[in-house]
Amino acid sequence: MLLADDEKLILEALSVLLAMQDDLEVVAVAENGLKAVELAKMCVPDICVLDLRMPGADGISVIKNLRRTHPTIRCIIITSNAKHGHLKQAMTAGARGFVSKGTSAEELAHIIRMVYGGARYVDPDVMADVISVEESPLTRRETDILTLAADGAPIDEVAQRAVLAPGTVRNYLSSITVKLKVANRHEAAHVARQHGWI
Repeated sequence: MLLADDEKLILEALSVLLAMQDDLEVVAVAENGLKAVELAKMCVPDICVLDLRMPGADGISVIKNLRRTHPTIRCIIITSNAKHGHLKQAMTAGARGFVSKGTSAEELAHIIRMVYGGARYVDPDVMADVISVEESPLTRRETDILTLAADGAPIDEVAQRAVLAPGTVRNYLSSITVKLKVANRHEAAHVARQHGWI
C-alpha cells in the first residue's frame, strides 16, 4: 500500500504500525498529493491511504487522478476534520473508504483489508456528522468554480483553469453569492469551507 500525509509524524507512525501487520506491506510513502500520484503510478499499490488535505493536491484530487490512470487502485481517505461535503466529494471521486484519524492502527488495518476485499467503509462518527449537516445549495459546476476561485485568483486565471470564458465565470460567481447570501466570492468561499462544501 501507499501512505500519503503531509504530517510527517503521522505518516511515519502509520507506516510503522501498519508494517507490523503480517499481511500488509507499505511500499511507498508520500508527504504531499503530487508525490503520492507520482509514486502510485510507479509502484501501482493495491491500496492508497490518503490524507484529505495535503499540499500540491488534496486526497480527493489524487483519487480523481488515479481513477483515470489506474482504476484498480483502491483509495481510502483519512482525516481529522471531515465535513459533509468532503465525504460526498471523496466517495463521488471514487474513494472506497473514509476514516477518522482517531481510528486505531488495528482498526485501520481491518478497514484496509475490507476495502482490499471489495467493501466500502465510512467511519460511523463521520457518518453521524454528515447526517446532521445540511446539503450544499451549489451545483457541482458552481462548487468547482468556487473551489478554483477560493484562493483569490483573478477571474481570467479561474476562467483559464476552468476552461470557460471570463464572463461565464463571473456569472457563476454571481449565482454563488446570491445562493449563499454573501457579498463576494471571498465570503462565499468562507461559508462553503465552514460547511464542508469545498
